Amino acid sequence: MSAEELLPQQRHRLILERLLAQGRVIAVDLARELEVSHDTIRRDLREMAAAGQCRRVYGGALPLAPDNGPIALRQTQAPGRKAALARAAVGLIERGQVIFLDAGSTNIAIAQALPQGYGLTVATNAPAIAAVLALREDLQLIAIGGRVDARIGASLGAVAIRDAQAIRSDLYFVGVCGADAQAGISALDYEDAQFKQAVAAASRAVVAVAAEEKLGTAAPFAVAAAEDLHALVIEHGADAAQARAFEGLGVRVVRAEAVA
Repeated sequence: MSAEELLPQQRHRLILERLLAQGRVIAVDLARELEVSHDTIRRDLREMAAAGQCRRVYGGALPLAPDNGPIALRQTQAPGRKAALARAAVGLIERGQVIFLDAGSTNIAIAQALPQGYGLTVATNAPAIAAVLALREDLQLIAIGGRVDARIGASLGAVAIRDAQAIRSDLYFVGVCGADAQAGISALDYEDAQFKQAVAAASRAVVAVAAEEKLGTAAPFAVAAAEDLHALVIEHGADAAQARAFEGLGVRVVRAEAVA
């Protein structure tokens, strides 16, 4: 069977194979390879996105951001990798700064790694992070209240956004679901994305800390454009092409140490 005679389901399977192998697909390239029109590929990508197989972006598609389950489960996953990311992330912190940590298992690791005696003020909407820092006498803790989403592990909604908007943090470590130089930083939950957008808008600098499997993926709800980041902290072996793409947008890229 020639490429132009492929059934839509067969094209979708081939596109998904390319997506998994290459990390992204470009519509123009797919149309040329499969010998079909650009409109046909765009329709294929729309159908695949509606079926939850990919996330459409301008000119093509990306893999879906991974959903690693509720915060209680995520806290148990890859602790060594997250600790290495946290050590790299806290290297960006200066004495006397106001830091915002929203919910996420990597951000819990950052809270555990915050340097002693820096005179920091730390704001968070995550009860687990507040619990880590509650007995630290060398810093000031601001806990954002409101309705707690147990799956995400965060206070969300109008009250939380209102309180967070009053805080002008020097560094906002944004919890990442998907991170891509084209698609930016994205979240799996709509209310979580709204909260992140509000904190980012009120912060002087936004830092994304992304595990390797989240790079080059996109979640449904936009948080921030890649070029709006101050820095991106990635794992030691993370994709070099993604790192170069972020650097090309003026983002400082910091690699964590290798984990044995």
